[in-house]
Amino acid sequence: MAFKMFILEYKFFFVPFISWWAAQLLKFTITIITKKRVDFTRLTGSGGMPSSHTSATVALAVLIAIELGLASVEFALALAFALVVMYDAAGVRQSTGKQAKILNRLLYHRKGEIRLDEELKELIGHTPFEVIGGAALGFTVAFLIYL
Repeated sequence: MAFKMFILEYKFFFVPFISWWAAQLLKFTITIITKKRVDFTRLTGSGGMPSSHTSATVALAVLIAIELGLASVEFALALAFALVVMYDAAGVRQSTGKQAKILNRLLYHRKGEIRLDEELKELIGHTPFEVIGGAALGFTVAFLIYL
């Protein structure tokens, strides 16, 4: 009971963190199911389904909406923050991943290659579906923990 009270006391920290961790566990599990292999980098890595950044920021915004109301300044800030994160995940970061994929092919798959110490990370951003999945997860986690 003391642990539950501790979580509820610091819910604005723990709920987004729990939502982020749930997204990472889902990515890990989805990789096992779809690729038939264990990839521990999915527990901390970015990109993939669902968006953990989106999940955490939406969970925070939902929790603030529940606690402080939709008209609060805190909710407005949290919502703006969540929208920027979602836009970045599906826009800028997804484009960065596509560019990394092309650069890796140019640098590593031709004769007379120019090589870096390691290939550029390709799984950085998210598709809109992955962002929506993260938002749904964040919404769900915030409600389940709050209730």
